[in-house]
Amino acid sequence: MLDVMVDVERIAELIENKRDLLIGVSDRLWGFAETRFEEFQSAALLCETLEQEGFTVTKGLAGMETAFVGSCGSGGPIVAILGEYDALSGLSQVKGASVQEPVQAGGNGHGCGHNLLGTGSLAAAIALKQYMEENGIPGTVRYYGCPGEEGGSGKTFMAREGIFDDVDFALCWHPGDLNIVLSVSMLANFQVYFKFKGRTSHAAASPHLGRSALDAVELMNVGVNYLREHMIPEARVHYAVTNSGGHSPNVVQGEAESLYLIRAPKISQVSELYERVCNIARGAALMTGTEVSIVFDKACSNLIPNRTLETVMHECFTELGIPAHDKEELALAARIRETLTPEERNGSNLVRFAPAQKDKAISDVLLPYREIPGSMPGSSDVGDVSWIAPTAQCMTACFAVGSPAHSWQWVTLGAHSIGHKGMLHAGKVMAATAAKAMQNPQLIEQAKAELKERLGGAPYVNPIPEGVKPSAVK
Repeated sequence: MLDVMVDVERIAELIENKRDLLIGVSDRLWGFAETRFEEFQSAALLCETLEQEGFTVTKGLAGMETAFVGSCGSGGPIVAILGEYDALSGLSQVKGASVQEPVQAGGNGHGCGHNLLGTGSLAAAIALKQYMEENGIPGTVRYYGCPGEEGGSGKTFMAREGIFDDVDFALCWHPGDLNIVLSVSMLANFQVYFKFKGRTSHAAASPHLGRSALDAVELMNVGVNYLREHMIPEARVHYAVTNSGGHSPNVVQGEAESLYLIRAPKISQVSELYERVCNIARGAALMTGTEVSIVFDKACSNLIPNRTLETVMHECFTELGIPAHDKEELALAARIRETLTPEERNGSNLVRFAPAQKDKAISDVLLPYREIPGSMPGSSDVGDVSWIAPTAQCMTACFAVGSPAHSWQWVTLGAHSIGHKGMLHAGKVMAATAAKAMQNPQLIEQAKAELKERLGGAPYVNPIPEGVKPSAVK
């Protein structure tokens, strides 16, 4: 492999020169807080910024109004820098506060930090473009605007349409409570609605004439709970009752539905478990004299790590170091940590990987690079990209140590200088990694060869059936 030199200080300078612009974009995304496939203002802002920075933007991809690609340069190699910008419902929170205080009761919030994620990736794309122009580096930089990661798998829909097929390698990141280059798989999943239809009747005068769809939902849940003993330990099955049929206890409910999320380390294992869950649903319908409709909502594949790219990313991260934090930032993070339970403070990934960090307010180390066996318990539609092109990801400390994802503690720092510092630093790491790879065709070929070896000849099969379309939260 050729030893390619990259001026990481220049890349960092390019991002710092855009600091105010990038922080402004991130904070506006934080304020929009739009949920899956309804990120209209967020997508428009990112597209506008890309165009102002000299990218050509193609919008409305794969049947999603809020999916887009910003591109610059020509020819190969082609790098995909992945951006997300969807929020979560019910997590509205005042920024920079150390107590839970919603901006709007029941409103949305960026509880997974995707305002930072989308903008950090934007920073990387902008800096990489300028660095390549300054140094005469050939190739194409693409920023992929990927909507609906939270419960929508926007990237998987994009992959189904072949939108990543000509990509040579892909980079992404995620805000968190540690600084690390991630080398671990993630769980594949299916998300499916089970809609039961029965017959209404008066629950006292003529219950024998009714057929309760709510009974079917409850019996299905009982059956799935008994299934847990007989599935692999790494699998996860979650459900929510999304329609209980009404609010009147003296009515036999004629319709009801639940939404299931089925996860396992491999997509083939998810598929097998899905069939068993479907059979339980059919059994619940038989027991209650109801009918069940099974409506596939979305899916994503397990993530394939790539040591070749991850090693380069860790080298760049090491050269760049980690952000420093002042006394006020550390004091705020410490107050936020006080809102966590002892289990949360001591049970985070950071504390597991680096026990010496357990009493820190904000992580102040870059964890050593190592491949982590097994799978993380979460899922991401980045997994589908990783089957198509070699993919590497990092994480930077944007939140207080131990604070859990999908929490108000993440929302409150998502528009604060702590989050901003982690975001900008992630952009620097990704841009430096991409610059090194773009100048080293041998490295890219090695990464592709590794991906092929890890897949063991298995072809990529998109897990979302044809005919299933992206949909907003129902």
